Amino acid sequence: MPTYEYECRKCSHTFEQFQSMSEEPLKTCPKCGGKVRRLIGGGTGIIFKGSGFYVTDSKKASSAATATSSQTKSAKADKADKADKAEKSEKTEKSAASPAKAKEESA
Repeated sequence: MPTYEYECRKCSHTFEQFQSMSEEPLKTCPKCGGKVRRLIGGGTGIIFKGSGFYVTDSKKASSAATATSSQTKSAKADKADKADKAEKSEKTEKSAASPAKAKEESA
């Protein structure tokens, strides 16, 4: 059940009343008996209770550890691939330079 805020038009007294949504709004001020109007409030913020509302809460610790280890493995594999490509390019450059040296020596 919501809490409604009222203000008296005669004496400017403000007060809150805990009412059901289906109840009729109050019409008289409890202080002076004048007419009141129901104020429009901002309401309250949403309160999330429990786990699972944050990125870190949505995964189990074991799955997070697995994800971290798989990322580490893929990073190591990338480094190994780069090293293999560098070695192959060095061998290719040496083999390309070798026939040129052989031609110079035979001439």
